[in-house]
Amino acid sequence: MQKAARRFQNVARPPGRPREFDMDIALDRAVRVFRERGYHATSIGDLTAAMRLATGSIYKAFRDKHAVFLAAFEHYAARRQEQSRSAARRGTNGRDRIRNVLLSYVAQSQGTEGRRGCLVVGSAVELSAVDSVVAARVGAQLKTNEDFIAGLIREGKADGSIPGHVAADDTARLMICITQGLRVVGKARLPLDGTRLVGIAMKLLA
Repeated sequence: MQKAARRFQNVARPPGRPREFDMDIALDRAVRVFRERGYHATSIGDLTAAMRLATGSIYKAFRDKHAVFLAAFEHYAARRQEQSRSAARRGTNGRDRIRNVLLSYVAQSQGTEGRRGCLVVGSAVELSAVDSVVAARVGAQLKTNEDFIAGLIREGKADGSIPGHVAADDTARLMICITQGLRVVGKARLPLDGTRLVGIAMKLLA
C-alpha cells in the first residue's frame, strides 16, 4: 500500500518543498468522497474539504482531480487487496481461505461501508467506457483479484479440500462476478444474508 502511494506521489507531484501532510490520511479521505459521490460529481472543492487541504496543496501534490483519483484508486485497491489476503490467511486450507475471502466481501458490502460502495466497481461503471487509463487500472485490479482466487482454488485442489475436477480459472472468474455483485447490492442497500449466500457460492467448489 505504501509503495503504491509513494509511486503516485513521485509521478504526480512536481519538484518543490516537501509536502506538509500525511499522504495516507489524505488519500483515505479522498477515497471516501469518490466512493460516495463518484468521479464526476466530486469537485476539487469537495476534495479540499474532505482531505482538509488547501486547493494549492492538492494541485502541488497531484496536479489535477484526475491524478487525485488515480492515487486514491491505487490506495483503495491496495487496502482492499490486503484485507482479502488477511482474511485468506485465517483459513486452514484452500477451501477455508476462499470462504473467508467471500465472507470478507459480504462484510464490506453491508452497513455504512456497503453504502459507500466499491471504488473499483464504481470506476468500472462510471469511467471505464470513457477513460482508458482508469479502464486499464480497473481491469488490472479485477485480474489481480481473479488470479488470487484462482490460486486459492489450486491450493485447495492440491490439499484435497477442493475436488480435482473444479476448473480454477473459470470458477475464479465466476466468483469475481459474485463478489463485485455483492458490492453493487450493498451500495443499493439491499439486505444480505452473508452466511447463506456464501454457502451457495461455495457449491461452485463441490
